[in-house]
Amino acid sequence: MEQLSFFEESGQSPGLPLELLEYHPEVFDVWQSQQLLKLFISETPWKQKVVSMYDKQIVTPRLTAWYAEEQTYDYTSLRRSDPLVWTPELLMIKTKVEAIAHIRFNSVLLNYYRDGNDSVAWHSDNEKALGTHPVIGSVSFGQVRSFDIRNKKNHSERYSIRLESGALMIMKGDLQQNWEHRIAKSVRPMKPRVNLTFRVVI
Repeated sequence: MEQLSFFEESGQSPGLPLELLEYHPEVFDVWQSQQLLKLFISETPWKQKVVSMYDKQIVTPRLTAWYAEEQTYDYTSLRRSDPLVWTPELLMIKTKVEAIAHIRFNSVLLNYYRDGNDSVAWHSDNEKALGTHPVIGSVSFGQVRSFDIRNKKNHSERYSIRLESGALMIMKGDLQQNWEHRIAKSVRPMKPRVNLTFRVVI
């Protein structure tokens, strides 16, 4: 059973590994974040994926949407995908994220966490299509959620980041090789949250 998050909504864990994570609060202001959250919730063609896990078909506890440039592979399957077409709002966010991350992204995965029951289990974004040391730009709108990371070899070495609305987190370095991350289910009532993870699919 997936663990629940008891992380307090104030501050970050001390000693965050800055060589692996950058956190930029208030990249988008409160008003802009609220407007983008409403837009994405109402206009994104959300889907709920079914994945195979331990010989069972599991419905993912969140909604997703995949946007990418033409000829880009779906990084989760290494097959030609039919990605959605970039919207003006996504292109605006992408340009702002690229200026901070100093990298050009060609795809973005949107995740819609409807309430505290929606989550993503421990995993690493280490698919071959993302390269060996991927840089991923993660933008959050809406409800503050805890982003937990732990060392793959030593689970007691772990940290949490309070993902605030309008903030950008950049994952880089050896994070995907040596660490795994999650958004846990919450014991507290949670409002909607939309997260955008910009990636470079090779």
